[in-house]
Amino acid sequence: MQSNPRRSSVVTHVGHVPIGGSNPIVVQSMTNTDTRDVAATVEQVARLARAGSEIVRITVNDTGAAAAVAEIRERLDDAGVDAPLVGDFHYNGHLLLREHPAAAAALGKYRINPGNVGVGRRHDTNFATMIEVAKEFGRPVRIGVNWGSLDQRLLTALMDENARRAEPRDARDVMIEAMLRSALDSAELAERCGLPHDHIVLSAKVSNARDLWEVNRQLAGRCDYPLHLGLTEAGMGVKGTVSSTAALAVLLAEGIGDTIRVSLTPAPGAPREREVEIAQEVLQALDLRRFAPSVTACPGCGRTTSTLFQEMARDIQAYLKAQMPGWKERYPGVEALRVAVMGCVVNGPGESKHADIGISLPGTGESPKAPVYRDGAFVATLQGDSIVAEFNRLLDEYVEARFGRGVTPSGRLGRSENRVELPTTEP
Repeated sequence: MQSNPRRSSVVTHVGHVPIGGSNPIVVQSMTNTDTRDVAATVEQVARLARAGSEIVRITVNDTGAAAAVAEIRERLDDAGVDAPLVGDFHYNGHLLLREHPAAAAALGKYRINPGNVGVGRRHDTNFATMIEVAKEFGRPVRIGVNWGSLDQRLLTALMDENARRAEPRDARDVMIEAMLRSALDSAELAERCGLPHDHIVLSAKVSNARDLWEVNRQLAGRCDYPLHLGLTEAGMGVKGTVSSTAALAVLLAEGIGDTIRVSLTPAPGAPREREVEIAQEVLQALDLRRFAPSVTACPGCGRTTSTLFQEMARDIQAYLKAQMPGWKERYPGVEALRVAVMGCVVNGPGESKHADIGISLPGTGESPKAPVYRDGAFVATLQGDSIVAEFNRLLDEYVEARFGRGVTPSGRLGRSENRVELPTTEP
């Protein structure tokens, strides 16, 4: 795994989940249910958590939602779902947290938007009230600044100040400075109110990648709080996936960011878990975390004239996904497994040798005799109608051999001592 020299040195705990320091980058998500509907919210939180969301945010926007939080937490606990809940507060959080102490206690963290806590003198008073509740229950807060709901008083002041300059700055630069000032000034106010330094997470969200890079690079350079990354709105489908990946990957590769969320718009009626899957894939692609075995498969070309290798890649990946719940329990570290399913002889043998275990089809015609490589060495040739079943059997054997014998002192298994050799020769 790569190191992250610019990540926060401060560690904040949201329930049992640590954020910041050398801890793994945390994947978050958010429900889109009506929080007053306890059953629906519990079901969606559970689905998100089982998909890999380590923290789940829920809307707490009125008395009914606040009154439901404690029961939601209780039902999740009864179901064995321990993902901490974050309460998302806008406009009336100072009232809801005071009027519903059971909700305040059930939540693992409070999200406060400094642009939506009141205007004038009420701004600081309402903000301080939420901080007092956080102190009372020992909860951290995320001070989340969005450019779509920025503190207009602060923005206006900075715009007026900029207009008086001999050489005014670009309006975008002033907007970014307003976001930074809102986040940092709010964190300072929270600490003046007595909230510990290590109970604060900051986020500054926009809706395009380049602005997200700029604001978070500056934020990382001006504070040591853990940072939460994500676009405010990424969009649907391919657009949302690409936008989120572009926005997150650059910052994460630079060592900026301690927790992430992909704000993907789902298709009507589609499950919410897709945003969790994308966040995990981004972290795994950057080699920052491992969640499941990775499958390398070629895209196909004129040399692969049938769909056999595509079907094999699909079926083998589905098999890995189906095995993972049980494998995680029995084989610690199995998520680091690398599998290759290749379509022809050009790159197939080489890619298969680079993977932990791989199979390579001959390509044209695909009446295959498919060599299998394990830890870089040829071990078998598969052919006939049962190639996938036989390869999955070899996968099972490899996982048992490599991950089922305990671990080395470093926490990883040594390849040479766990290589399974078969008495056969390469074709």
